[in-house]
Amino acid sequence: MREFQPALVHSLKTYTKEKFVADLMSGIIVGIVALPLAIAFGIASGVAPEKGIYTAIIAGFIISFLGGSTVQIGGPTGAFIVIVYGIVEQFGVQGLALATVLAGIMLVLMGVLKLGNVIKFIPYPIVVGFTSGIALTIFSTQIKDFFGLTTPKLPAGFFEKWTIYFQNFSSINIWATAIGVLSVLIIVITPRIWKKIPGSLIAIIFMTLAAYLLKEFAGVNAIETIGDRFSINSALPEVQTIGINLESVRMLFPSAFTIAMLGAIESLLSAAVADGVIGKKHNSNMELVAQGVANIIVPFFGGIPATGAIARTMTNINNGGRTPVAGIIHSIVLLLILLFLGGLTKHIPMACLAGVLVIVAYNMSEWRTFLSLSKQSKETLGILLTTFGLTVVFDLTIAIQVGLLLAVFSFIKRMNETTQVSLTKDKLDISKEIESHSGNLEDEVIYLPRGIEVYEIDGPFFFGVANKFDEKMREIGDDPNVRIIRMRKVPFIDSTGLNNLEALCRNAKKDKIQIILSGVSDHVYDKLKRSQVVELVGDNNICVNIHLAVERAIVVNEEIKAKKKKKLKSL
Repeated sequence: MREFQPALVHSLKTYTKEKFVADLMSGIIVGIVALPLAIAFGIASGVAPEKGIYTAIIAGFIISFLGGSTVQIGGPTGAFIVIVYGIVEQFGVQGLALATVLAGIMLVLMGVLKLGNVIKFIPYPIVVGFTSGIALTIFSTQIKDFFGLTTPKLPAGFFEKWTIYFQNFSSINIWATAIGVLSVLIIVITPRIWKKIPGSLIAIIFMTLAAYLLKEFAGVNAIETIGDRFSINSALPEVQTIGINLESVRMLFPSAFTIAMLGAIESLLSAAVADGVIGKKHNSNMELVAQGVANIIVPFFGGIPATGAIARTMTNINNGGRTPVAGIIHSIVLLLILLFLGGLTKHIPMACLAGVLVIVAYNMSEWRTFLSLSKQSKETLGILLTTFGLTVVFDLTIAIQVGLLLAVFSFIKRMNETTQVSLTKDKLDISKEIESHSGNLEDEVIYLPRGIEVYEIDGPFFFGVANKFDEKMREIGDDPNVRIIRMRKVPFIDSTGLNNLEALCRNAKKDKIQIILSGVSDHVYDKLKRSQVVELVGDNNICVNIHLAVERAIVVNEEIKAKKKKKLKSL
């Protein structure tokens, strides 16, 4: 199927030597950029540093090979740190592996069911709310390493963590603090001097060299490095087994859902931003399938959740990468670094990695957008602050679930306000309507005999509006012989709307009131045929336009009046 064709297939059809050279240079640079981030994200997520590298290699390759974007770079990202750390703390590495596989399956299903475009419409306040919440949480997890504090095991809670920081701030390590501050300064200043060389890479090289020299020649042993805390494995990962049972699936399903939703949102946002820069359109459904396959396979090699990484994707674009080959090369470069230079990573100072993640947190915070959204409607502010607060105080799983629930209620409220129901008696002015087809103004006013009411539904007829229509009819409607319901502006009707319309038709039949439908679209009519509405109303009482509907109503009105007179005479 063409719609599920990876972008790589299309790119290779017109591939040239010039494109390969550009992809090669970009892939090498992105691979080097991805190394410190992969290590930092792995450590911050509560797993060994090489797990982050394994993820960047395997997931990066799969996402580029199968993905729907020509420039997307996949791998571990800062957005997953909070949820992954929580899963590892609660369920261990095996629990994380199972949750990642489940999330991968969900992502594949999302793609196969063509939900890519739907996910893009998740309200922006929710995305900004949990992204800013994640940023603050990441920042709070790096304080210990940034300042070299000596503390007991840190609790998971945000406020409890900061309480321990304040209680133990007297244990601050000046050397660690200096490395952390200098790392941040280097990352901030580097883009002003070398735009194509990432500041994080420069910071890690310089700070690692500085820490090594201080330790070897000045006897400074107070600077903790990756090697002091972790045993680095530079070999290829071994295939692992993942224990799956129904009880584990039940417990980890909410976390897996959060990983899937977060991965889908972040990857599609990244691909959309990339589209705007390169002037192309990605295949969102194929992108979700690729993300899913990557997350299904990665856990079997000890990896963590992966998604499209916007920073690395933009680095790829800025360095000339234009096809998925660049992403594949980036994975190969990372693999070579792991095999031949992996041992050197043990000398990287923890404070330097903390500095890298502080900048990652700052860039994720989107504080300007946060402030801008907070000045909009109270509804937007409520969703934004709720999602943000739940992410920080509780966890991302609760934040996304409640945020989506709030967004659904907000959508229903807006739709309910958008759809209007109006009642017309005596005369109907259609001079400004499409159904008007006469040049004579007198013909554009349709006079309604006594006993006929015209209701118009302007907007979707779904569950919220169904009740609104019923209430409107009871409040301001009389006891007519005929009710015309104009549905020319009803683009769709849902099951609740159908049920409501059926009930209305039944009640009208009991009350000897004839319902006539006007201007029903083909799509809505197909839905009506599957219900009992057509049978209750009668096919001859479903009219193409208001002119025919009123003509039919006048005939029916006279018939009902005649029947009522006859009944009175008989009494």
